[in-house]
Amino acid sequence: MKGGLVNESGAVLLSERRPTPRAEGPEAVVAAISDFISHLADSGDGAPAGVGLAVPGLVTETAAVYAANLGWDHVPASDFTTLDIPVMLGHDVRTGGMAESILGAGKGLTDFLFLPIGTGIAGASIINGEAYGGSSGWAGEIGHTPVFPDGEQCVCGQLGCLETYASAASVGRRYSQRAGVEGVKAEEVVSSDDPIAIEVWDEAVEALSLALATYTLLLDPSVIVLGGGLAEAGPALFDPVRTRLVKRLVWRDAPPLIPAALGVDAGMLGAALLGWRAAGRPELGPGWTVDVRSAPVVS
Repeated sequence: MKGGLVNESGAVLLSERRPTPRAEGPEAVVAAISDFISHLADSGDGAPAGVGLAVPGLVTETAAVYAANLGWDHVPASDFTTLDIPVMLGHDVRTGGMAESILGAGKGLTDFLFLPIGTGIAGASIINGEAYGGSSGWAGEIGHTPVFPDGEQCVCGQLGCLETYASAASVGRRYSQRAGVEGVKAEEVVSSDDPIAIEVWDEAVEALSLALATYTLLLDPSVIVLGGGLAEAGPALFDPVRTRLVKRLVWRDAPPLIPAALGVDAGMLGAALLGWRAAGRPELGPGWTVDVRSAPVVS
């Protein structure tokens, strides 16, 4: 978990991390978040105006409806704090996309895709300046696009999902399985000249370019913003994906691929924007000058 105090000028007054106690059960995670919020509030100058939370799963502004990896089922926003202040929830990736839209790489753009590639893959479609949630809140699950229909089985049960091939966790796992070694990280695969590493990385690039071509043809984004740990591979990721994307979009220009600007701070800054919206200050954000950056780590 990462949290912080952000004032109405956008200054990050405090930023801290804490472990997420998943193994202790869903109630323990909610309690840990509540304790974290209270700690941050006590560290500031007076009670905060509001709280924003960026959480995974199916989310509304008022409830964490469902999060399989945390065991949540219809947890009201008010359960996340004992403080008498307004709370607003947002999907973690869409909230990060909102921050990139208002403060980061997508500033000034109305339509783009924000795609953080880390342990998993999910996307935020920014359409007309807002993160699109879809009819039921599940929009953006691009990681479960079947890029290779007869491919490896994903943990979701489908075959050939993008996430199974191109997430940082999957790149390391697939190399480890083929090479017969354990604990290899994605960054090691990316930088290796081992034939197995080259093959695994090529398959990740292929999967990503296929998914991005489909997305581009469907929604015509002005740019594609790649973030998360794997984006730290830089040209080793951007160059081959760009080349293949261009080849797949023969009759139209491919959208530019650009790196995210906010790093691992995107979710926290997006949550701060939600907190100010909860406090009745939705106009805050566009005038902020963000001066905090935390480089993501490939894992």
